[in-house]
Amino acid sequence: MTKIILNVLKQTPGAFSVVALLANSALANQVPVEQLANVQNINTNTTTQLPVKPQNDATSTEKVSGDSRLQKLKDPSLPIPGAELEQADPMGQVTSVSQLSDVQPTDWSFQALQSLVERYGCIVGYPDGTYKGNRAMTRYEFAAGLNACLDRITELIAAATLELVARDDLAVLQRLQEEFVVELAELRSRVDALEARTTELEANQFSTTTKLNGEVLFWLSDTWGERAEGRGISRSDDDKTQTTLGYRVRLNFDTSFTGKDRLRTRLQANNVPNYSGQDLTNTLMARLSTDSSSSNDVSMSKLAYRFPLLDGKGKIEVAAKGYGLDDFMGTIAPFESTGAGSISRFGRFNPTFYRAPSDTGFKFAYGFNDVIKLTVGYAASDPAKPEEGKGLFNGGYSAFSQFKIEPSDRIAFQLGYVRSFHPKGDVNLTGSTGSFKGKDPFGGIRTSTDNINFEVQWLITDGFQIGGWFGSSFARREDSSNNDDTTILNGALTLAFPDLLKEGSLGGIIVGVPPVITDDGNNSIKDDDTSLHVEVFYRFQMNDKIAITPGFFVITNPNHDDNNDTLWVGTIRTQFRF
Repeated sequence: MTKIILNVLKQTPGAFSVVALLANSALANQVPVEQLANVQNINTNTTTQLPVKPQNDATSTEKVSGDSRLQKLKDPSLPIPGAELEQADPMGQVTSVSQLSDVQPTDWSFQALQSLVERYGCIVGYPDGTYKGNRAMTRYEFAAGLNACLDRITELIAAATLELVARDDLAVLQRLQEEFVVELAELRSRVDALEARTTELEANQFSTTTKLNGEVLFWLSDTWGERAEGRGISRSDDDKTQTTLGYRVRLNFDTSFTGKDRLRTRLQANNVPNYSGQDLTNTLMARLSTDSSSSNDVSMSKLAYRFPLLDGKGKIEVAAKGYGLDDFMGTIAPFESTGAGSISRFGRFNPTFYRAPSDTGFKFAYGFNDVIKLTVGYAASDPAKPEEGKGLFNGGYSAFSQFKIEPSDRIAFQLGYVRSFHPKGDVNLTGSTGSFKGKDPFGGIRTSTDNINFEVQWLITDGFQIGGWFGSSFARREDSSNNDDTTILNGALTLAFPDLLKEGSLGGIIVGVPPVITDDGNNSIKDDDTSLHVEVFYRFQMNDKIAITPGFFVITNPNHDDNNDTLWVGTIRTQFRF
């Protein structure tokens, strides 16, 4: 076959032009065919794999300029994006060689391509306006390009423009067609098969706009140590907890209407023990990252819509249910995921900042460039209740802002501020992670706080990342008293080991101080001592869908009281994703 083609090229410039066409014509149209060919078996009980843009971040969703470029440690529980649904259209028919940015008049193939455009008009470029003439091609691709040019010549003949088609060109093309008759026949067979599969896909797909993904967690856990003293309960002389097996199931429905937006609806059912009960450990410091009530009810746990604006530099997100400030602003902490990150509630991120009152709200994010991003917004905790002291603006709320600075893809900083209000009888200043005094220092009285958060993460090597956070809250009673602000501090050092022992796995160490009252003006409610949280876990990624995470964390001086003995919490978490 090689000799035939070489002889053909010697015979006529028109045939030379055809060969130049084939690499471009077939390759430029190859992407959509490959996408269809990779579609897995579909039935009425599965979801359609919608086309997505190439991703370099497992988190990602559609990117606002300035979004985190820091490595996300291949966290398999990060939300599966449903926003990158936009598929670029092919460049289509080229009317001038100058439209191809990588073809220059000095190129050896320039005249052939120019002739092909002007005489036959059967050349197709890539979506980015390039020709990619140096790419290798298979016999199938050559056959596809040849067939495209033959179709165009047939159109010219039918249009009575025979003078545009040289007799020598037709003879050469006929010989090429005979040479590739087998490949052309097989190519037509493949196209017919793809059309049949596409028809089946359209008939049985879950939705043309919605992608379904889910996660199931199994939690095996227990605690060891005496019950702590606190909130009027004396400490015990023995271990009050038993080994338990809990679970959590999530189904995410991600819908896109424009290819760049996302409507997320989440259904959830869970039953993971809360070890902070009075008859158990009696400390908030023993809580797991995803504990819950024991009702086993299925409920809508999240409902939010987001869309880009300002040429993609900005993003607006409106949440109707289930959004915390970590959902609105995002954290760079490497262990934030409840399914694949920290096993403790405290170890995920700064609890006084990201767990301020929130359920419904909106945010606006703007990326000034690839380095700096600003997020501002407002959230309310009881937006659907019309009673006095509740509602969207008169109940608990948080007004927030955050700067993210990423000088490179290996280091990132975040600085944030939240002004929050906690209504009477619903005060929780520490996100249920510190001492009971820190959670509600004024006995249920309306409380406002100013919360500051500083985070940093540094990917030193591909296998080691160091970082942490520091948070401070300044709380005050919203009554007639003129007491000084009460200061609550917390912080942690995080060590992450991505791809430890196996690609996709993750080792983690967290050493920190849960929220502690360090100053209240007159020392009447100041915490007596300081607890230390030490956590170690290892997420073993068995495959893309299953991960097992054994781990434990230790709490010294539970409730910030050195009269309490050290508590140990051990878990084995198994994650399934689909």
